[in-house]
Amino acid sequence: MADVTPPASMSAASSVSPTFDEVFCGLLPRLYRRAVMLAGSRQSAEDVVHEAYLKLAARPQRFLAHPEPYAYAFTAVLSVARDAYRKDRRQVLVDEVAVVEGADDAGAVGGGYGGWDGGVARRHAELEAVRLLGRLSHRQAGIVILVDLDGYTIDQAAKIMKVHRGTAARHRARALDRLRAYLVESEHGQAGR
Repeated sequence: MADVTPPASMSAASSVSPTFDEVFCGLLPRLYRRAVMLAGSRQSAEDVVHEAYLKLAARPQRFLAHPEPYAYAFTAVLSVARDAYRKDRRQVLVDEVAVVEGADDAGAVGGGYGGWDGGVARRHAELEAVRLLGRLSHRQAGIVILVDLDGYTIDQAAKIMKVHRGTAARHRARALDRLRAYLVESEHGQAGR
C-alpha cells in the first residue's frame, strides 16, 4: 500500500497550478530585456529584476492570481527601476557622455553592410535604444516599452501602469515627441562632423 500512495500524490501534484518560481522563471528572459532598457546596464538590470523578485515573492498569491503575470511582474520591475533611479540620482551624478562614446565605438567595429557582423549592429541598436529610453521619464519609458516593444494596446498599458487611458496616451505621445527631437538633434549634430 505504501507503493500506491506516492504515485497518487505525484499525479495530484502535477495537476496543481505552477509555482511562483516556475512562473517567474518563465518570464525572466523577457523581464531582463526590459529591465536593461529601463536601468541602462546589464548589472543594474539584474539588480532590478532580483529586487522585483523579492518584492513579488513576499506575496506570491497575488502574482499567481493575476490574469497576466508578465504585466504584474513588469509593473514591479518598473517600480524598482524607478526607485533605483531616484536613489542613484541622490548619490553622485554619472557622466552620460562616456556611455554614448562607448556605443559609437562599438558601432564602428561592425564591418560592412549585408553580411553578418557578429551581432555588433544589433548590440549597437540596443545600446542606442537604451540610451534614448534613458532620457525619458520612467513612466514614459514604461509606456513606450509596453505599447511599442511588447505590443500591448494603450488600454492594456494604462491598466498595467495603473493610470487612465488618456494619461497613458499622453505619456506615450510626449515620449515619442521627445525621442523624435533627440533623433533630429543627433542627426544635426553628426551632420556637422
